[in-house]
Amino acid sequence: MASAFPHFYFCNSKRPGNASREKRAQTPQTNPDTDQILKPQINKIARRKKNRSFLVERNSVLLTRALSSYVERGSMKDALHLFENTRHCDIFIWNVMIRGFADNGLFWDAVSFYHRMELEGVRGDNFTYPFVIKACGGLCDMVEGKRVHGKVIKSGLDSDVYIGNSLIIMYAKMGCIESAEKVFREMPVRDLVSWNSMISGYVSVGDGWRSLSCFHEMQACDIKPDRFSVIGILGACSLEGFLRNGEVIHCQVIRSRLELDIMVQTSLVDMYGKCGNMDYAERLFDQITDKSIVAWNAMVGGYALNALSFESFAFVRKMLEVGKLRPDLITMINLLPSCAQLEAILLGKSVHGFAIRHGFLPHMVLETALVDIYGQWGKLKAAECLFGQMNERNLISWNAMIASYMQNGENRNAMALFQDLCDKTLKPDATTIASILPAFSELASLREAEQIHGYVMKSRLDSNIFVSNSIVYMYGKCGNLLRSREIFDRMTFKDVISWNTIIMAYAIHGFGRVSIELFSEMREKGFEPNGSTFVSLLLSCSVSGLVEEGWEYFNSMKRDYDITPGIEHYGCILDLIGRTRNLDHAKNFILEMPLAPTARIWGSLLTSSRNKGDIEFAEIAAEHIFSLDHNNTGCYVLLSNMYAEAGMWEDVERIRSLMKKEGLEKSVGCSVVDLSSKTFRFVNQDRSHIEINMIYDVLDIVSKKIGEDIYVHSLTKFRPSDLEKKRTSSPKSHSVRLAVCFGLISTAIGNPVLVRKNIRICEACHRFAKRISEITKREIIVRDSKIFHHFNGGHCSCGDYW
Repeated sequence: MASAFPHFYFCNSKRPGNASREKRAQTPQTNPDTDQILKPQINKIARRKKNRSFLVERNSVLLTRALSSYVERGSMKDALHLFENTRHCDIFIWNVMIRGFADNGLFWDAVSFYHRMELEGVRGDNFTYPFVIKACGGLCDMVEGKRVHGKVIKSGLDSDVYIGNSLIIMYAKMGCIESAEKVFREMPVRDLVSWNSMISGYVSVGDGWRSLSCFHEMQACDIKPDRFSVIGILGACSLEGFLRNGEVIHCQVIRSRLELDIMVQTSLVDMYGKCGNMDYAERLFDQITDKSIVAWNAMVGGYALNALSFESFAFVRKMLEVGKLRPDLITMINLLPSCAQLEAILLGKSVHGFAIRHGFLPHMVLETALVDIYGQWGKLKAAECLFGQMNERNLISWNAMIASYMQNGENRNAMALFQDLCDKTLKPDATTIASILPAFSELASLREAEQIHGYVMKSRLDSNIFVSNSIVYMYGKCGNLLRSREIFDRMTFKDVISWNTIIMAYAIHGFGRVSIELFSEMREKGFEPNGSTFVSLLLSCSVSGLVEEGWEYFNSMKRDYDITPGIEHYGCILDLIGRTRNLDHAKNFILEMPLAPTARIWGSLLTSSRNKGDIEFAEIAAEHIFSLDHNNTGCYVLLSNMYAEAGMWEDVERIRSLMKKEGLEKSVGCSVVDLSSKTFRFVNQDRSHIEINMIYDVLDIVSKKIGEDIYVHSLTKFRPSDLEKKRTSSPKSHSVRLAVCFGLISTAIGNPVLVRKNIRICEACHRFAKRISEITKREIIVRDSKIFHHFNGGHCSCGDYW
């Protein structure tokens, strides 16, 4: 219109309504000859400007159409070339490009283009930010996402419902569900997409409870669920195993006439499978007319989840033959648990090979599943290789590798990997902490246990019941039983595992009576014991020598709770029989067991034989142990010591030769004392400590005071040629004695002395600790490879049987 203005002004100067204005202005008369000259030229100029404006508008429309066409086809290179060769001051063209990058997975380019747009002075609008936020979510870049969120607030666009929905999805995708919830609650207007985003967001972070609560809140607001609402809430039911809620949603699906929607049908199959109702899942699956690969995979995954491993493989064959569908990436992921359940290593490797041949690798989820099953099979090298080759790792990948180390007893490697994880941008979650805490239980000092507990509290993970249970066990294993009980008593929610854990903590410390009291309290509060409960209970009876009570609980398992005893239960009872020194009864008990005896069972008989000094039974037990575990170093050493004490030197040499042949070496005894911020280690005949002279002086004084002649009890049992060697390695210089003496002079009077020992404490040192606890009036706590020994007033909590 601006270009037509001169023509309008000059050619219509006498239009109606201007007469009075002309009179007031008293415009002078123009020359008629001048008007005839100027009028054609003015008209010509106006026509040119109008044509040029039309061409510009037409070119702009054609440019936008061409740009949109390239973007829709995914030809971002052509779109970028066209963009660079045109003027791009229009926000619409920038939005088309940013949307194209985001929709085609080029998230980094989308964010870069957004920054370029800002540098060129073009301000984003309510169509720009949803795609920029989507790109930040795709990159999992929390810093950039929060920066864009701040820009949205500054621009006054935070009330826009589409931008709000995009922010919810972004925060949920990055696991920041609290931020997503804050955006959702502050939205002035919410649509169905807002509610669906929150429902799915809770599911994505594993919170099915809040997802279900959000769904009910949505219905209370008279918002009718659509197919995406249903799919999201069925995912929540699958996650938590809420079969009853899932059935209610199924009824709503039928009333809403969504039961023929293929995506809803597949979600229902998945829900019933994950909630354990495979019969109904099969019925629904058969009702699907056009079965997609997703539906078949839901059935395969359901069978695997319900330990129907053979059925899962049979269903894959059916998918190939009847469905005429080729297994995809998800099929492989769903099959791997079945391989683990069947312990079919060759089958698992075949799945791995299939995935490689068909180009499914690298893929983070599949690689993580492979790391997990190789760890379960004890194939740590394969698990480490896969983990090391992963191009991308999420927290689940790290958790799988940590769990693999833990399952195979590689506690130090697990702790090292946990330290590596803490150095990354990823933040350990409750699963990580619950997995790594048992490693701290076995290896860490009390100080380190307190440090990891502090980290847990700082991360606000201490309310998680699995983490709390692990902390209770950790403090019990690290020697601080009072702290363990304190945390247990503070727990708001307890499950049967919580009770099992605290019973076990008292058991390994030799306080069997307290364990029995806790079991009674557990029953009074309505908790039903399981097999693990009775393992803890029978162990407490075994360690504390409560023979009658142990037999009563063992018989009660099947009679009162319909729990079939396992190998661990039989092992505890065998320890109880060993305390009676009736080795014939112990041997007959093993032979009459309904389960095949393991090395642990025969090891119990070997311990009983050692305590009674019966070499004949010890040899029988050792023979069975070597047939099951020929690398059992402890068995060789114990048998060798028994031969030596009996003066059977040829047999000693035979055992030593066997150990040498097998490449086995006796573990070096080591005792550890933790003081404030330092850890002090002692070995036999140690001379490296800075205060070693004082330690040996104290040891000499204490030995004389308790009247111990270190050699009297064993001199006659050694050959003259070995006597001198035996003197140099006598119990007087054993690491546990040095550690106890160091603890006595380094801790406040009245405080207990805590010593950790890596192997079983010998009988001489056990007697020494009892006597020294009586003389010094102090509690001496020694944790050896089996249990805790609480020496107090000349007595030990183990009852001199360990």
